[in-house]
Amino acid sequence: MDRRSALRALQSGETFDILIIGGGATGCGIAIDAASRGLTAALVERNDFAEGASSRSTKLVHGGVRYLELAIRRLDRGQYNLVREGLRERSVFLKNAPHLARRLPLISPLYRWLDIPYIFAGLRIYDLLAGKLGIGGSRLLSRAETLRRCPMLKAEGLKAGVLYYDGQFSDARMALTLALTAAELGAAIASRVEVVGLRQEGGKLTGARILDRETGARWDIEARAIINAAGPFSDSVRRMADPEAPPIVRASSGVHIVVDKRFAPADAGLMVPRTEDGRVLFILPWQGHALIGATDEPAGIEDHPRPRREAIAYLLRHVRRYLSVEVTEKNILSVWSGLRPLVNDPKVTDTAHLARDYLIEVGNSGLITICGGKWTTYRKMAEDAVNHAVARFNLSPKCGCRTADLPLAGAPNFDADGGVETLRSVFALDLDVAAHLHHAYGDRAQRVMKCAAENGAVRLHPAHPYIEAEVLYAARFEAALSAMDVIARRLPLAFLDREAARGAAPRVIELLAAELGWDRRRCAVESAEAERRLTEAI
Repeated sequence: MDRRSALRALQSGETFDILIIGGGATGCGIAIDAASRGLTAALVERNDFAEGASSRSTKLVHGGVRYLELAIRRLDRGQYNLVREGLRERSVFLKNAPHLARRLPLISPLYRWLDIPYIFAGLRIYDLLAGKLGIGGSRLLSRAETLRRCPMLKAEGLKAGVLYYDGQFSDARMALTLALTAAELGAAIASRVEVVGLRQEGGKLTGARILDRETGARWDIEARAIINAAGPFSDSVRRMADPEAPPIVRASSGVHIVVDKRFAPADAGLMVPRTEDGRVLFILPWQGHALIGATDEPAGIEDHPRPRREAIAYLLRHVRRYLSVEVTEKNILSVWSGLRPLVNDPKVTDTAHLARDYLIEVGNSGLITICGGKWTTYRKMAEDAVNHAVARFNLSPKCGCRTADLPLAGAPNFDADGGVETLRSVFALDLDVAAHLHHAYGDRAQRVMKCAAENGAVRLHPAHPYIEAEVLYAARFEAALSAMDVIARRLPLAFLDREAARGAAPRVIELLAAELGWDRRRCAVESAEAERRLTEAI
């Protein structure tokens, strides 16, 4: 993905079929859908790809166990349909990105006899709704087997466990992979490019005023359709088209903490189905660590939201209720807060019970806004958004939606069984490094090594499998423009271990400076920004 080529296309004066505002899961998914239909598509993102909510998820590909419980308890067909759609899309997700997504066993520990039939019956219904697209049947676990698989659980009062299956994925790399795939299909995609105004003629949108935040250049882009996929910031884009537009998005803050891997089972996640306030808590193995989350509380809309100490205390308090090993703030390696965009319903006051469904709105000016949803259903959301644009603006795609069977970048020749050993034998890599490259880049892992200098396999930090070659690859082929782009989104280091990221930052900046031609002033700015982000909020 070459930013200079993308900027030339964006500045060419061409009238695009679709201009997409926002480079998160939904926006990048729309770019793939449009480009794969033969439409001309442009996408601009004011920060880095997935710098907002799309890199701050719980990393699960799921139908929505919580939604199913609401559907059963309230006889709510809307929640039921959310689950069915989520399970269908889970199957597509795992198929189209096998290097980035995998099946994950999840165990729900049960401490009350009455919970056993209730939880087990609900998860069996979950299996039935998946039908032929199921990825593993749920089953009851005895107390002994639950403790054997989850030795960190508190044994006192434990009655049984229930095993079921969902998916897990690397969210930031998934968003980047969507952007790469869209670019390779012909979409013009650029980060650090901001829409600063919308242009109208006769009350109808005709294009947008654009600012390149790297160079300060400004220009106009003409488009037949404009789709607002700005996530939590969708309302600010809507107000560019209509200053009186009422808000349709509410934000919920999800705080996650990362601790050492000994706090999670080695081969499964833990799902606590009901905390003191009725929420769901996950303790998941992730990238050789344990991921704990998430909170769900109303929040203001801002870039890089800071995790509230009360939210961190909430997570630690509930984890201590279920684990036999003590977890304190001293064990936290990283913490972050992400804003989930929820479709606004003024009658609902509890964001945990606001359906994370999605809404497509077409404003009087013709602006199409899509908001809400979740990572699992990004593809279906994108399909619906493009269908709206085609119908509303009489666009002429060469074919219908193709994305249900479209392997993403890195997937077509991905060798799930032998790829790691091939990398080890060809490049003499350590096992953890080879495994990381295999799953992060799929069938492109060897390209990462081939673009490296002689010392390309040197680790950025001795405790993590990320290597210097990846920094060069990120700058050359993945549109990385800053140190944080690399250590937080091309690699997950900042989200796993802030101190390790802080230690790696100087070398990352040195490599990027040589690759991108930074002077001392730019290096100092990058160093200060990395320190600020790692100290305050990733």
